Amino acid sequence: MTSINHNSGAEVALRVLTEKRVEKEEVQEDVSTGKEVDHAKDNAALWAISEVMGSDLAGFEATSSGLNLGEATVAVASAGAEQITSILTDMKELSIRASSGTADYATIEAQLAQKTEQINTIISSSSFNGVNLLATDTDGKGGTGLTVAASQDRSGDNDPTLSTITTDGVDFEGNASFDINNRTTVTDAASARTALAEIEGFLRYATDSAAALGAKGQQMAEQDDFMKKMSDAVKMGISNMTDTDMEDAATRYEALSAQEQLSGLSLSIANASPGSLRSLYA
Repeated sequence: MTSINHNSGAEVALRVLTEKRVEKEEVQEDVSTGKEVDHAKDNAALWAISEVMGSDLAGFEATSSGLNLGEATVAVASAGAEQITSILTDMKELSIRASSGTADYATIEAQLAQKTEQINTIISSSSFNGVNLLATDTDGKGGTGLTVAASQDRSGDNDPTLSTITTDGVDFEGNASFDINNRTTVTDAASARTALAEIEGFLRYATDSAAALGAKGQQMAEQDDFMKKMSDAVKMGISNMTDTDMEDAATRYEALSAQEQLSGLSLSIANASPGSLRSLYA
């Protein structure tokens, strides 16, 4: 029924047109931001989950950075220990040569002293980011090792718990097993044999220390690789929940544009209906 007081057809057409324009604007926002769920009002449940996962992701990335720093610190100390091992091998050869009884003891002792000084220099300079795992005081604050965050473990709705990796310092400065500055001075064959036995002990300690540092460095590298994979997986999960499907959005946009045009045409037709009443009075 056509009424001069109420145009229900126009109201319906206007409501549909308004709805289609709102939906079209929402699709445009999804495309421009790249996020289908960008605010809590878009989808409260998915937004809350993505925020928690985003917080975990930030923690994973911070953990990975800490592991990188720890790995570099251990790598510097490991390189220093390996170099000390190489120098001790040279010192062992010199001691063996001196134990023959026909060596120039003064020259050999001078070489041993020079290599001892070189080892001390390596120990003091094997520092990275203020941490020296070859020193007695690893961080200048009484530290004896290095601890870095390894992962954040979350179970259900509980707060995440932090796991760590600790690398103990190997202490080339104050450990009795590496008292190289008080080794026996080579003056004859007998003292050379005594020095050789001491150097063998130093070499064993340096080798074990370098191996331990290398193992910790490898552990950190493998954990860092795992954290990167975790970060990638979490990013993918957040993306699947919140990112806009551009192909779907483009299809919806075209459909809404067509519906908007048809709604506008319907509104025009509905608005024209009351005009037919004038023809009754013409």
